[in-house]
Amino acid sequence: MFETLDTLTPESILGLLAAFRADPAPGKIDLGVGVYRNEQGITPVMKAVRLAEQAVYADQDSKSYLGPMGNDAFNTSICNLVLGAGHAALAAARARAFQSPGGCGALRLGAELIRKAGSAGTVVHVSDPTWANHVPLLTGAGIRIASYPYYDAATGEVRFQAMMDYIDALSPGAVVLLHGSCHNPTGADLSPAQWQLLVDVLARRQLVPFVDFAYQGLGVGVEADALGARLVAEKLPEALIALSCSKNFGLYRERVGALIVVSQDAAQLEAAMSHLRAISRGIYSMPPDHGAAVVARILGDASLAEVWRNELSQMQARMRTLRVDLTRALRQACPDRDFSAIERQHGMFSLLNLSPAAVDHLRETHHIYMPQNGRINVAGLDPNAIAVLSAAIAALPSALR
Repeated sequence: MFETLDTLTPESILGLLAAFRADPAPGKIDLGVGVYRNEQGITPVMKAVRLAEQAVYADQDSKSYLGPMGNDAFNTSICNLVLGAGHAALAAARARAFQSPGGCGALRLGAELIRKAGSAGTVVHVSDPTWANHVPLLTGAGIRIASYPYYDAATGEVRFQAMMDYIDALSPGAVVLLHGSCHNPTGADLSPAQWQLLVDVLARRQLVPFVDFAYQGLGVGVEADALGARLVAEKLPEALIALSCSKNFGLYRERVGALIVVSQDAAQLEAAMSHLRAISRGIYSMPPDHGAAVVARILGDASLAEVWRNELSQMQARMRTLRVDLTRALRQACPDRDFSAIERQHGMFSLLNLSPAAVDHLRETHHIYMPQNGRINVAGLDPNAIAVLSAAIAALPSALR
């Protein structure tokens, strides 16, 4: 049977990681893989997570299944974190979370639910550019992809009017995938005023937003980053919100996520949940509990939640400082180019306006690793890496600049 299979080329980020690990150069720099790193270059276990794990281990008396919807305490607490405890959609019992294996699992569950509710070949409209893994996650469920204008590479800003014109021309019922905060790969986010205008258009055109919300707290702050998700849940009769706890709780390998479903009423919500139970049963059956139990413990304990929020705030502040430092270094090294948008953007990622050939040159000559589109993980930087990267970009051959 397996003799019919060809060896596939590794997915770009995974292939980049393998190449980085195989590189013997002592000063190599990894700006590709999207994980937070501290000043020591380590992806740490957060203090709040360690304390919560101790409490979970002490209290847990069974490893039995929890059911397809997962950890009830997690689902409740994560809804309160994302939407706000007093949100109208929660009060009206028309929003609920369904635990998933990471944010990827949430996106796939959402895609499968869209297909069930629609028809084969249903289109989801995604930003140009968008996170590369959106494509296989959605198309693997039989969804087709179309792209709306989003990012201006020359200015590093959102092409908001072009985006609005595209969305305003969509037919009722169309699904629009939005990045809740910290847009991946660009770091260019909508302003609060732009979110308000966008939600008005979504409501008027009777569109369905599918919000990918993977970085709450790492952009501006926990509450500010949730503005878009809260608005769509308040103003629209239906919405999907796929969330991840990988970045903001540092629980990458525990695979903790959820799909929040917002419906017109409680009856339709229960119908959607019944389909999600069937969908998940046919893919992975039950979600893992440990990471979800840790998050539930943190959010359910005021002292632990305060520790977590303080740690998260420090992570956000560090990335803000790195953005300022990188912008300053690039301005000094390359006075003929404008990199100021990096400082205005949010979250872990920014797109350097570099050609694929320039990216190859940086890797081959300076051992600086990033994807072909020039996306860098800001959290992978330190003062030395900033200096090396800036000098390397300034030294690019004129043909590659």
